[in-house]
Amino acid sequence: MASSASTGARIVRSFGFAFEGLANLVRTQPNFRIHLVAAVFALVVGVVLRLSTAEMALLVLTVGTVLVVEALNTCLETLCDLVSPTYHPLVKKCKDVSAAAVLISALAAVGVAALLFLPRLV
Repeated sequence: MASSASTGARIVRSFGFAFEGLANLVRTQPNFRIHLVAAVFALVVGVVLRLSTAEMALLVLTVGTVLVVEALNTCLETLCDLVSPTYHPLVKKCKDVSAAAVLISALAAVGVAALLFLPRLV
């Protein structure tokens, strides 16, 4: 049975790996940075417009979804490049569908932002 000290160390180490992954995304993925800037902007606008707690929760979930889908897209593209360094039509299809998932989540986020922000701005 593992001691609580070793369990704690594993947990701390796993958070370290997660922050390392996040830093890698920010450092190497321009689209992730764009989504991150848009996310910060949307959250600031939400605060300025005094969205309700429920509306801010929806905004946070929407922003989080876009960032997660972008991260998963990066993972999938990286894995595709590893398993098939040369062109393959199925790898292209996989990458295109993964990129489409990011697009869908980003368009949904724009829709949520419009529904939350436009009534207060008009």
